[in-house]
Amino acid sequence: MVANAETQNNRFNPVEAIANFWKKNAKYIVPPVVAILIFFTLWQLLYSSGITQLPGPLSIITDERTRMLLLYPFFDFGGLDKGLFWQTWASLQRVAIGYIAAAIVGIALGIIVGLSDLMYRALDPIFQFLRTVPPLAWVPISLAALQQNEPAALFVIFITAIWPILINTTVGVQQIPQDYINVRRVLKLSNQKFFSKILIPSALPYIFTGLRIAIGLAWLAIIAAEIVMSGIVGIGFFIWDAYQNNYVSEIILALFYIGAVGLILDRGMAYLQNMIVPADRR
Repeated sequence: MVANAETQNNRFNPVEAIANFWKKNAKYIVPPVVAILIFFTLWQLLYSSGITQLPGPLSIITDERTRMLLLYPFFDFGGLDKGLFWQTWASLQRVAIGYIAAAIVGIALGIIVGLSDLMYRALDPIFQFLRTVPPLAWVPISLAALQQNEPAALFVIFITAIWPILINTTVGVQQIPQDYINVRRVLKLSNQKFFSKILIPSALPYIFTGLRIAIGLAWLAIIAAEIVMSGIVGIGFFIWDAYQNNYVSEIILALFYIGAVGLILDRGMAYLQNMIVPADRR
């Protein structure tokens, strides 16, 4: 009887679990939800009053084409006629390829430049110059050089994302305490041990800062690239095609997809940083 009573007491109670979750997280959930509701209300009032012709939230839901895109994001009729999930997924795949390439090249080159004062003085002005070039400015250059939309879009992502990774990695390597360098000399550490035990752990917070900035820039870059590169599946081209056909509600819905994916990417990179980088080095 006692065992049965203990089993009943330990049995999962969903109501209690939800109440505990709400008690712990209400302060994080309520403010953004209230802010979003206020934003949508003001937006709808502005549209209803005629101050702006931009369709309000209710108009977007009642629009037949937009409602279909909202309710059926996974449809695929072939070619460019795909749901928003597949449009977004195609863009994410390009971002992943360009971003990973930028991370590999940026971290490697950043370490090399950070370890050499001569290379830093020679290359830093070039890096600072190139990083200020907007993503759209790289589009015609990449198209002229590569002659195809897909590799050109990947290059635009790569060239946009590489600079924060490269520059932050360089700074991180340069910030390694001199005491650590002295330890290497005293103990005569091999290059492999120096990199794995001293350089990478010391520069890791800076590297992750660059990676987090770069993931947002990469997502922005692919949208800009796809808008002006016709004939490829992607959320950017979807927006441009909707604009050409005056489907404003579809553009607004696509913007929500872009914002949601950008938020997820940023939070995912922040979570990865918290998992890998020790708390005292963040």
